[in-house]
Amino acid sequence: MANELLRLENISKRFVGVNALTDVSFDVRRGEVHGICGENGAGKSTLIKVISGAYHPDAGAIYFEGQRVALTPRHAIDLGIQTIYQEQNNFTHLNVVENIFTGLEISNHGFLRKEQMVERTRDVLKELNCGFGPETLLSDLSSGEQKLVEIAKALVFQRKVIILDEPTASLSMAETEHLLHIIRAIKETGIAIIYISHHLEEVFQIADRVTVLRDGFKTNTYAIAELTEQRLIRDMVGRDASAFYSREFLEPGEVVLEVTGASGNGVTDCSFKLRRGEILGFSGMVGSGRSELMHLVFGSAPLTAGEIRVFGRKVNLRSPEAAIRNKMCFITEDRQGTGLFLQRSIAQNVIIASLVNRKRRIRMPSEDVADGEAAIAKLGVKARSSAVPVGNLSGGNQQKVVLGKWFLTAGEIFIFDEPTRGIDVGAKQEIYAIMLQLLRENKAIIMVSSDMPEVVSMSDRVMVMRNGRIVAELARADVSEENILTQSIGGVLT
Repeated sequence: MANELLRLENISKRFVGVNALTDVSFDVRRGEVHGICGENGAGKSTLIKVISGAYHPDAGAIYFEGQRVALTPRHAIDLGIQTIYQEQNNFTHLNVVENIFTGLEISNHGFLRKEQMVERTRDVLKELNCGFGPETLLSDLSSGEQKLVEIAKALVFQRKVIILDEPTASLSMAETEHLLHIIRAIKETGIAIIYISHHLEEVFQIADRVTVLRDGFKTNTYAIAELTEQRLIRDMVGRDASAFYSREFLEPGEVVLEVTGASGNGVTDCSFKLRRGEILGFSGMVGSGRSELMHLVFGSAPLTAGEIRVFGRKVNLRSPEAAIRNKMCFITEDRQGTGLFLQRSIAQNVIIASLVNRKRRIRMPSEDVADGEAAIAKLGVKARSSAVPVGNLSGGNQQKVVLGKWFLTAGEIFIFDEPTRGIDVGAKQEIYAIMLQLLRENKAIIMVSSDMPEVVSMSDRVMVMRNGRIVAELARADVSEENILTQSIGGVLT
């Protein structure tokens, strides 16, 4: 095909005990956005690393602009392939132009041409409609703006293929819309974009074609006009879309947590009650104070006013340790940064929170292994043993380890902050099943989520926050996307 830029033919890649890719063919054309969708473990990350030269395939061939190539990271960059990963790869202590040109400086006879680098950076930032300049420090930019710096780097060096790996995972709604607008503009220049995302609505907004992976195989490639979300999900997980976002509802029991007039950590005068057997959803725009309120409740931020009652008793939660002793658990939104020790084993991660409740915090290694293996079995963690470092697991399996850590504390009140962020639709269903089992065991759940379908379908009630305050409580019959959004932006229900 005349406008074909990159083509992979029958690519296979095997690791010890795992066929990561099997006979996968894939191509991307000039001026198109090609989405890649699949569950965790489907082979998306391996495919990206093959294209970027980080992995050499065991079988198959790669063609770039019609020529067969053997890619290395350096050769891929020289050809014009740039990968922008989900995790930020910036130097926050340097400014924008330094981030773009570090290691690729323009020089003349050993002298840096700073003015030329600044000018090229300024031109691209203007093209991207960025509200910051070449000499702005990265530490002064938001996550979305830092992502734009990485895209600016690709444009400065006139890359031909840009791979975006979960680019909106840490972005606000406004930053996401701005990024999607930029992607549409970039593709009009003839640049090819490979877009990997768990957010299917984004894929349908911007992709021209979509390739679906499952268990290391390609199931299909579709033109976006011939694809529906149900068809896409069915190809990704082998199950009909109707299996998702449905749950049983139990009769709520006694109040186990009562927060009255809570203030501090950016929130003001927040009050709510949580009952056994229910999921109390918290919704609102990014920055509305949802997570900040949860840190107050869990004792990881100081309460400046108000009170908290657990099982009817007023408590003074000065620390997370105090919250744990009061049967509370906090599954944080940043599982890699604050939920897990990535270099440690599954077993070492699983036992860490339960040490708070032990008089003797010294344990035998055999105890750790036993608890780790029990968590693997109970939660269905995909790992050969509890000795595997948590950093080697997929996002969905890492989230299961976080849950296993809290289960060992014998907690009664669970705070889930963005429980399914960054995991695929199949893993989401597994997490939901675990949450519902907790309800059957008479536990109580607070769920903070930016995923509107998740909030609507999983919550018994929803508290809507705006500007650090709870502005509405919606009963189950009133929980809808329209009602939540209206309250979130300060509208009036009709």
